[in-house]
Amino acid sequence: MAIRRIDDREAEPAGPGAAPKAVLSIAPAAGETRGVALVLHGGRSESYASVRARHLSPARMLPFARTLRAKGGPHGLAVWTLRNRYRGWNGKDMSPVQDARWALSHIAREHPGLPVYLLGHSMGGLTALCVADDPQVEAVVALAPWLNHKTPIEPLAGRRVLIVHGTDDRWTSPANSLAYARRADGIAGSMDYVSLKGAGHFMIRRIGLWNSLATGFLLDAFGTDVGAALPGGTEGLHGLLPAAGAGLPVVL
Repeated sequence: MAIRRIDDREAEPAGPGAAPKAVLSIAPAAGETRGVALVLHGGRSESYASVRARHLSPARMLPFARTLRAKGGPHGLAVWTLRNRYRGWNGKDMSPVQDARWALSHIAREHPGLPVYLLGHSMGGLTALCVADDPQVEAVVALAPWLNHKTPIEPLAGRRVLIVHGTDDRWTSPANSLAYARRADGIAGSMDYVSLKGAGHFMIRRIGLWNSLATGFLLDAFGTDVGAALPGGTEGLHGLLPAAGAGLPVVL
């Protein structure tokens, strides 16, 4: 089925030029929708410039969305990809959190009660962790997220969580991510942390492993929640991630 788009969020001028709008691109499930994946892109610390489809941050997430659609769509997983209004986090405004809440409200209206799975990179990883308290969210994957000692862990209560960070990341801190995972362990329903040796922030090196871990984790959660077997969707995941209760981190 064709991709559908929603851009009905009221634009809010924050500087010169046209007021930007958030955009949701929706790849529907084949047949009955049984769950929704929401994909969130990265950005900058401060910027009210509009996000364009050609920008690398949203483009970087397209392979992940395609994998989720290809492997989960036939089993009832819809894939929603959010393009934020602004390129920046913007301090107390937390602009991408506002946009993610707007996206989740749309999911709740169209698919009330269905499980939701969040996937975000960098700023999008932080956003995913911040909005994990939405009542429909079941699992979260944060790739190379922006985290520090003030990042709240309470939204993760009862959620399945995977954080993946490259050891050579120079943009966001692997040490901060691991410290966050350790703080949240015991609050989250489950917490996995994978340290990718030699990988940097932009997921260019070892991209196949980034993709397999992120999409496999969410597809495994989806299959468990809806009682579906997803051939080819989660193969290899359990060989990479140890059984529950293993210590953090897992180094790959």
